Amino acid sequence: MILTEIQEFICQSRQVSLADMKLHFRMNEETLRPMLKKLLKKGRIRQLPIPQRCDGCICCHLDTLEVYEWVGIDK
Repeated sequence: MILTEIQEFICQSRQVSLADMKLHFRMNEETLRPMLKKLLKKGRIRQLPIPQRCDGCICCHLDTLEVYEWVGIDK
């Protein structure tokens, strides 16, 4: 059930960060990552390349830069 909800959330958002999913679903990344891996294997989503940080940047949390994009069939 939660896998379907995650899939629908990414589909509606088109692109969403791991940080946004953590807030929306009130889950930590250790819980979300296995479900995201399933959607990746099914070809429904893809992980966008993580942009390089500025030299010495400590402002950006990695989970805000980890973005997933919907590539499956629209509902």
